[in-house]
Amino acid sequence: MKTLIRTAAAAALLVAVTACTSAPEGRPALPKIDLAAVRLVSYSDCDELLTGLREHAARNTGPWGFGNAPIMYTMEARSDARAEAKSTTSTPEHSTTNVHEAGVDEPDLVKTDGNRVLTVAGGTLRVIDTASRKVTGSLKLTKDGEATFVPADLLVSGDRALVMFRGGGDVMVKSFAPLGDTRYVLVDLAGEPKVLATVKPQGTYVDARMVGSTVRLVTRAQPDITLPQPGPDDTEAKRTSANREAVRKAPLSAWLPTVEITDASGRTRKDTMKCERVSHPADYTGTSLLTVHTIDLARGLDAAGTDPIGVAADGDTVYGTGTSLYVSSNPRWWWPMPVEDAVAPADEPTPPEPTPGEPDPAEPDPSAKPTLSEEPKPSPTPPAEETEIHRFDISKPGAPAYVASGKVPGRLLNQYALSEYDGHLRVATTLAAAGGTDSSSSVYVLKSDTLAKVGEVGGLGRGERIYSVRFAGPVGYCVTFRQVDPLYTLDLRDPAAPKVTGELKITGYSAYLHPVGEGRLIGIGQEASAKGRTLGTQVSLFDVSDPAAPRRLAQMFQKDSGSEAEWDPHAFLYWPKTGLAVLPMYAWGANGDEVGAVALRVSESGIERLGMIKHPRRAQEGGVYQPGIQRSMVIGDEIWTLSYDGIQVNDLATLESKAWIPLT
Repeated sequence: MKTLIRTAAAAALLVAVTACTSAPEGRPALPKIDLAAVRLVSYSDCDELLTGLREHAARNTGPWGFGNAPIMYTMEARSDARAEAKSTTSTPEHSTTNVHEAGVDEPDLVKTDGNRVLTVAGGTLRVIDTASRKVTGSLKLTKDGEATFVPADLLVSGDRALVMFRGGGDVMVKSFAPLGDTRYVLVDLAGEPKVLATVKPQGTYVDARMVGSTVRLVTRAQPDITLPQPGPDDTEAKRTSANREAVRKAPLSAWLPTVEITDASGRTRKDTMKCERVSHPADYTGTSLLTVHTIDLARGLDAAGTDPIGVAADGDTVYGTGTSLYVSSNPRWWWPMPVEDAVAPADEPTPPEPTPGEPDPAEPDPSAKPTLSEEPKPSPTPPAEETEIHRFDISKPGAPAYVASGKVPGRLLNQYALSEYDGHLRVATTLAAAGGTDSSSSVYVLKSDTLAKVGEVGGLGRGERIYSVRFAGPVGYCVTFRQVDPLYTLDLRDPAAPKVTGELKITGYSAYLHPVGEGRLIGIGQEASAKGRTLGTQVSLFDVSDPAAPRRLAQMFQKDSGSEAEWDPHAFLYWPKTGLAVLPMYAWGANGDEVGAVALRVSESGIERLGMIKHPRRAQEGGVYQPGIQRSMVIGDEIWTLSYDGIQVNDLATLESKAWIPLT
């Protein structure tokens, strides 16, 4: 029996410079949460590890298993940043995966080094030569009978690729309903592609980052404990007691994750996390264990395997720099459990509906003093919303070294709500009041070596939520939305006194912000009516050269449409050399659907629509369909676009179609 956890893709932001601690009349006060740094501690031995995990997990076990109630995960918005052009004498200029931090690569559906394009479709890795536009190598990575429609992420360094398949497990993933095992496949690309090793960690893939040729992969596993089947007449109290008893008797192997490594010859070995490599914060649930695996693509897997370390904690958001890896845990999504004795027995008649204007006979008389048996039961108190953050040093080869942990109130929007700069970590979160009737957002500045709070802008954006965040050095940008879209500029030069310096209100919102040069910012999101109803995709060009007076210079609007770039910034391409911007788009309306990728030219003061790239229609049962474009790349003087069906090559200047490479 597993517990499913949820991350929200929302937070609110920033409308004042000073902190506001009092709630407006009629609004519940937002909870106060201690901001002290949280120190991770290693277990002294396996006995201490087992005792601690059992007791903490038992405390967090209820009638339905781990946690408060069966709940689920949402998609996580993923990362991006500006695409950088690279040039050598033998390699065409080409764009790269949009990433949050320069020099830190992130897994994506497709990769290119200018000479090759690599992608996995239908469970098969394909290598495409960009000069001939032909598939020059392919390797099937799924077994017969295994699902092939689950997308795989890629990281590439030289002639080595790492293919990451997301497993099922506890649904801690970044796409819908993954099937099969979590596994990482190391592939040799020199010549015909071949598998060098397969790594099967216990748990589900959260995310990964690559610096140089070294990949750090984060997985999450829940205890492998079989809870007793409840009887038909068991009360919640009885089920809780039985479940906790099973947890307290579980062996250490239920928590310690294993990893199975198979080499190119087919030999397999299984390693179990060592007790001394597991750390824990002072307060933890015992219902989740994070593992960080390390794979150097250039060296492959040696006797140390993936050199894993573990943390007895939850984690759903990964953010990395060249020297740091951060793993954060959003708070659990909570609601009160039903009270069994509040349900009328089946043999009792259902009380009649009260007559309008008359008192309800089922309701107690508010003027009467309750007897002992009528004493109202206290309502369950929801746990405080707080995000725990763990930092690891990845500046040296091998396993990361733990540095510090801390926590802040509220929950993150995505990894863009985190930013390390000049010895500090900036964190933007939204904190909701009990019952979700009110919310407020804050930006916290933490010392990166201790994750202790240095400064904050708090009590901001009451009743709104963050739709996008972008930090750029000593400046920050945040967008909120309720009925209009305030774009806020933040001055973060003084870590002890961050402040809001400017505000721009326009209709709609930007779900993704992308710097495009000095003093310019692109926003991708939705236009909206004055009442907040979304109308279609909008791309805005903002002038943020004056932090006190941000303004919008231009807007591209497509009625009745949406773009994957709103929630997955990897889908957005910006090519600085020509100002080209490309984003997937799906439009619907009276004239039918239009599916493809819209190409724009962004200048200092305007946005010009160049046209729409579309992939060939394909016949299917009941008619034809237009493949949706997922990614775009610039290679030389061409635009390469990827859909599940194939890759199309278009002229960079004219958008004329030049080649089609099928993948199915």
